[in-house]
Parts: sequence; structure tokens; C-alpha cells
Amino acid sequence: MAAVDALSFDPWDPAFVSDPYPAYAELRERGRVIYYEPTDQWLVPRHADVSALLRERRLGRTYQHRFTHEDFGRTAPPAEQEPFHTLNDHGMLDLEPPDHTRIRRLVSKAFTPRTVERLQPYVRRLAGELVDRLVEAGGGDLLSDVAEPLPVAVIAEMLGIPESDRGPLRPWSADICGMYELSPSKETAARAVRASVEFSEYLLELIAARRKEPGDDLISGLIAAHDEGDRLTEQEMISTAVLLLNAGHEATVNATVNGWWALFRNPEQLAALRADHSLVPTAVEELMRYDTPLQLFERWVLDDIEIDGTTVPRGAEIAMLFGSANHDPAVFADPERLDLSRADNPHISFSAGIHYCIGAPLARIELAASMTALLERAPTLALAAEPRRKPAFVIRGLEGLSVTL
Repeated sequence: MAAVDALSFDPWDPAFVSDPYPAYAELRERGRVIYYEPTDQWLVPRHADVSALLRERRLGRTYQHRFTHEDFGRTAPPAEQEPFHTLNDHGMLDLEPPDHTRIRRLVSKAFTPRTVERLQPYVRRLAGELVDRLVEAGGGDLLSDVAEPLPVAVIAEMLGIPESDRGPLRPWSADICGMYELSPSKETAARAVRASVEFSEYLLELIAARRKEPGDDLISGLIAAHDEGDRLTEQEMISTAVLLLNAGHEATVNATVNGWWALFRNPEQLAALRADHSLVPTAVEELMRYDTPLQLFERWVLDDIEIDGTTVPRGAEIAMLFGSANHDPAVFADPERLDLSRADNPHISFSAGIHYCIGAPLARIELAASMTALLERAPTLALAAEPRRKPAFVIRGLEGLSVTL
């Protein structure tokens, strides 16, 4: 078992958060599984191991389908955090079969290739409108003017959330997602609890309204499925809607601003993209690999597992380092180089196995639409000011990205 030097891997160090990739290279050199005492986790930094463990059934996003907290050697969350955990624990991302299978089967009907394809004109039109406003203003914040409103509007439209109600969605999501960082503070937890309560109360009202007047939206579809005999509790409906909103835009928002920040730092690649818009599909994949929006994904060890001769015991937590896996030279040639034409690109930014991102096709459409609109309608787009990196490690993004024309 290798030990980790806290000076090289330190999720709370602003210098590490700014650029974790050199520390990842050290971790990959040290071994395939590394115990990290500050978070009581086993770090897995290599692509082959992360990819295999995402499909490993001895690991789970939850353990409560098999064990109590006490049986598993863990402490139950504080009582004051109950609203957050009730909301989070009933979403399919944190469930295991058979509950995960049942909910995913229902939700997947809204994300079939045909359904997603039908959304393309709407996504492209909205992306064009947002970029046109940015151009008319002579620039602005790419985060708040384009990157955020596009995926939030798309997923809200799918869920059937009226446009007039969408203002609090992004703040609620940001507060809830704060709990996915390592060792969140009491203040972070309090904000997440408050957002969980407010978002749940709103969705309860929306579900009640859709029961009376169904629409052509996902929430109405889930209600209809429940009424037709598919077992879906009201809490599962609420948790599913929140998960789809959070997961349906967080990665897309951060991939957009991380990606453009990477392009501005690699002007030769940006020039190549501007000269050849047919690079957009491979550019989207490469930018998600190069600066991964979700850096870490956690799994519980449900049964002892051996990794490279080290037994990781039941009850332990494994932290799979997506950002490190996406820079593994065993898989990616010259991984620290941004190459928008990279064809062989098996990045794992959308995870893998039964928890593979159900909205990945939609995210790709959104990323391609906003990138194409910016290339076509804002060909002189340039960085106006050095951006500030968000202090969070797990969900990697920027505070904003100020641009000019």
C-alpha cells in the first residue's frame, strides 16, 4: 500500500485546485490504490482501474440496501441534515439495483436517441439567441450569459418547469451540490438543507399541479407511469427531478467554461477550431477530457476487494479520480497536450457502468450547440480578464469567464 504525500494531493490547497494534474501524475506513479488519511478514502488514479471499478458490483453508491450504518461501521448523518439526505438518497445516482434499475428505466424514456434528437432545433435556437445577446452587448460573462442559461432552460423545459419559476433553480442546485465536496463545512451543509427543503416544496406543488393538468413533460410522464402501476413514490419523483436538474446542467456549465478557458490558453488549437468547425465533435470530447468537470466519484466497498495486491476492506470508501484517469499516459498519447483532433478518446467524464450519465447525449448536443454558435456568431471572442477558479475540488469550474469581442 502506498501512502500519499498531503503536500502533493491536497483538495483544500488553492494551488492544487487550480491545477491538480501534476499531483495526479505523482499519484499514478506511486501506485494503483493509495490510502489518503485526511478523508479516510482509497484513491484510485489510473484509467484502467477507474474504468473497471465503475463496473464492479462489489462497490456501490450506497450501502443501505444491504447494511445499516452500524453494520457498515459508519456513523449516520447528523439529524439536522435529514432533508438533504432524504432528497439525495432517493435519486437514482445514489441507489443500487433493483431501485436504481426501476427508476432509470422510467427516466430513460425521456432520453432516448429519438427524444434527444428532437430537442436539437430547440437547443441550437436557444444557444444562438444567447450568443446573439452576448454579441450585442460587446461581451460579458460567458458563464452567466451562455453556459448556465442554456442547459438549465433545456432540462427545465424537459421537466415542465414554467419559465417564470426557473430563477431559483441554479442557486438551489449550487447549494445542494456543495455537499458533494470532500468534508463540507457546517455552513455548506446548512445551505444544502435549506435548498433541499425549498426545492422539494416547490416540486411537491408542481407535481400536484401536473396531477390535475398533465402536460407533455417528464414530470407528467413519471406521474402517469406511477398511476399505470410502475412503482414510483412521490419522494422518488422529487429526487429524480432534482437529480436531473443538477446532473443535467452542472457538468455542461463547467465543461463549457473550463473548455473555453483551455482554448484561450491554447491559441493554436482555438485558431484550428475557428478555421475548421467540423472539429467541434472531437473538440467537445477533448475539452471534457482535458479539464474534467467532475474530478472525483465515490463508491462504497460492499465486499472486500483486492487492487494490485492490496485488500480494500468492506466499509471503506474508494475515490475514483476521473481527472487523473483522463490524463493517464497509458491510454492517452501526450495527455497534457490539448489536441482537438484527438480521435481515440475514451475519457470517462460521463462515468461508466450502470451509473453512466443518462444525459450524456443531451450534454454533447448542448456543448456542441453553444460552441458552434460562439464560433459562428462571435468569431473574434477573446478573454477579457483572467478567471478565478472556484475553490471546490470535486466539481471543477470557474467563478466566471469574462469575454470581449
